[in-house]
Amino acid sequence: MRTLARRSFEGATLYLPVILMGLLALGTWWLVRNTPQAAAPTAAVAPKHEPDYFMSDFSVKNFDATGRLQSEVQGRLARHFPDTDTLDIDEAQMRSLAPNGYLTRATAKRALTNADGSEVQLLGNAVVTREAVASTHGQAQPRLEFRGEFLHAWPQTERVSSHQPVTISRGRDQFTADTMDYDNLAQVLQLRGRVRGVLMPGH
Repeated sequence: MRTLARRSFEGATLYLPVILMGLLALGTWWLVRNTPQAAAPTAAVAPKHEPDYFMSDFSVKNFDATGRLQSEVQGRLARHFPDTDTLDIDEAQMRSLAPNGYLTRATAKRALTNADGSEVQLLGNAVVTREAVASTHGQAQPRLEFRGEFLHAWPQTERVSSHQPVTISRGRDQFTADTMDYDNLAQVLQLRGRVRGVLMPGH
């Protein structure tokens, strides 16, 4: 009887490692099945070009560190887009004072401007005007006006350009061109394409 029991015990111990391995495998399978899955990485969502606020019948002014007025923007309706930090303005009216005191005005049916008003795209019946001033040598500079369906202006650096037809009036003189680049600080006006001009005799 003892011999039979001993043989049964030895047989059981012989298969014990196999049983333990089976239980271990079963436990591992259960653990893997019931472990919470890691969240799948989500693709970065590009910011949408949608306005985050609106302004109606507004006026926005920018000042430098000394409190001097640099620019003012007015309009009937404006939409701010946070992804580009720009204002899209209907019936825009703008003015800018350069460090040398030159006053530049701009109007258009629609305008796109950056946060500080240093760069403006004017669309639809666009007009940019620099009022008559006296130069550093005391010589008067006549009123200068640009007209077109599109004008790209940098008021603080006194630059205006367009890739569309424009009309330029300087005092009583008038020019037309297909495209234009104007840099007032460098006193350079580049007209391209079909260029025509009418020069009036001085007084």
